Amino acid sequence: MLISQVVQKLLDCKETDTDVINKSGETALDTAEKNGRLEISNFLQHKGAQSAKSIKSPNTNTALELKRTVSDIKSGVHNQLEHTFKTQRRMRGIAKRINKMHTEGLNNAINYNTIVAVLIATVAFAAIFNVPGQYPEQQDKLSPEMSPGEAYIAPDIGFKIFIIFDSTALFISLAVVIVQTSVVVIERKAKRQMMAVINKLMWVACVLISVAFIAMSFIIVGDHKELAIAATALGTVIMAATLGTLCYWVIAHRVEASRLRSLRTTMSSRQSLSLSMMSGSENEYKTVYAI
Repeated sequence: MLISQVVQKLLDCKETDTDVINKSGETALDTAEKNGRLEISNFLQHKGAQSAKSIKSPNTNTALELKRTVSDIKSGVHNQLEHTFKTQRRMRGIAKRINKMHTEGLNNAINYNTIVAVLIATVAFAAIFNVPGQYPEQQDKLSPEMSPGEAYIAPDIGFKIFIIFDSTALFISLAVVIVQTSVVVIERKAKRQMMAVINKLMWVACVLISVAFIAMSFIIVGDHKELAIAATALGTVIMAATLGTLCYWVIAHRVEASRLRSLRTTMSSRQSLSLSMMSGSENEYKTVYAI
């Protein structure tokens, strides 16, 4: 009875903590139940005392849950980093293949331009010495206005236009052949710039050859000028449509590049850096048009 009174007096003090766990891992309630003090045990339970098991369980569960959460986060971060590394490695492989494809495409374009330039030069050279009507074969058949070796159609204005435009196309093609066979370009950007210039020269050569053909057609049809007019209309429509489309692509590309540059200059430093990286990678790996 005295012990119960002592316990009651102790529990009446506000400083008394009934949930303290001793070195044996027991609270006051556990010790009372262990020693068979049912009266004290009931009194402690009435005061809200708890056993060590009920006190440790939430903390243990919280610790395990926290540990499990940390482990899940670590696993998720590891998997994300591994996935990012694999993605970057695949992207680098894709970028290498795209760079190889672009380089091969530029090299093929250079080879094709060389072949086309040689063909135009060959045709232009042969056309000058294979004019319609040929040349007088006998000296006594020369008219007073003609000199030896002069073509019969030399005085015609159409032939003069033909000889000027055909010769110009010939020398432009030869210039392209000389550049293509003499200059070795390694950097891809420099190759694109050279291809852009050479393509423009080939455009000019094709237009000159077309004009030379049209001028000669007015000579060989004689009085049937409607045939030459029809050939002129057909050639004008085809060449104008082709060159107009190509010029539109060039202008559209220049406008888009100018828009991206102006957009980058108006962004903040961080946004400009990210945008330049994005646009740089986009321009680097998209299809290269050397027009």
